[in-house]
Amino acid sequence: MRALICDHWCDYDELTVKDIPEPTLRPGMVRIRVEAAGVSYSTQIVVAGKYQRKPPLPFAPGTDVAGTVLEAASDVAGLKPGMRVFAPVDWGGSAQQVVADAIHAMPLPEPLDLAAAAALPVSYSTAAAALMWRAHLAKGDWVLVHGAAGGVGLAAVEIARALGARVIARAGAAKHATLKSRGVDVVLDSSVPSFRDEVLRISGGGVQAVLDPLGGMIFDESLRCLGDGGTLVTVGYVTGAIPQVGANILMLKNIAVAGLNWGTYIGWSPGDGRHVHAARVRALWTRLIQWWQEGKIAPTVHARYPLAEFRAAMADVRSRRAIGRVVLLPQE
Repeated sequence: MRALICDHWCDYDELTVKDIPEPTLRPGMVRIRVEAAGVSYSTQIVVAGKYQRKPPLPFAPGTDVAGTVLEAASDVAGLKPGMRVFAPVDWGGSAQQVVADAIHAMPLPEPLDLAAAAALPVSYSTAAAALMWRAHLAKGDWVLVHGAAGGVGLAAVEIARALGARVIARAGAAKHATLKSRGVDVVLDSSVPSFRDEVLRISGGGVQAVLDPLGGMIFDESLRCLGDGGTLVTVGYVTGAIPQVGANILMLKNIAVAGLNWGTYIGWSPGDGRHVHAARVRALWTRLIQWWQEGKIAPTVHARYPLAEFRAAMADVRSRRAIGRVVLLPQE
């Protein structure tokens, strides 16, 4: 089978497409024919060897896939060849086949798009867990979403709307029309560095939640956008700067900062709690699928690239041109 291979720590563009043996099917796992694999900012960190969890070399990058079950291990029930599924994997997604934990292979009803479903196991799950489990976002609350047209950001916008919250979204001007079409209440231009006064004015004194995948100075000003009892959820540091929190502002404003590492729930963190959290994870996915079927969310694929065009796919991600997810199509 063909796969995108990292055989030494390097820049993403230095990877190569190779023919490799099919992955071994182990107990408790299913073999998936990969129809779509997500490409994300973090992928380039992984292949550079700078991520906190390093796969054994050589490996195929890619952690979020959608496709068709080819076979299931003898101890797996409920998953049969031909079933459409999405799944998070530890690595190996950018290949024509991957093996995944059966507890994480989630059936996808017809006619939901398989390629778009590649956004569910990581991007939509990160956004949903951040807003629902950490920020406890409720109907009528105001939420500020940064990077609102990216994979996690656009998911957060849709999930907030599905929960009945009111959304202030920050993104580049070229993406404003898309965000307004998704029901965003107010869109702010991310090229304008200061946003606190505007957010406080719009929300009537402060938002209940902030979703921040950027870090740096965005984090600092976002703290000052929170209203009484509000929570900032930090999910990443795309700017490269990891912020520091002064505890005094948390006390004076009665606010909180919470982290959301989705990897904790699907086995990517030390201790591997994937089995501990499996029921909670699948309940979240069931809700996302229901919202999709009801038209409350609409996972979006910005661009689909054949496996051989992996560099062009990452260029879309790096340039921040993408609205929604960029995916590779390993079968093409």
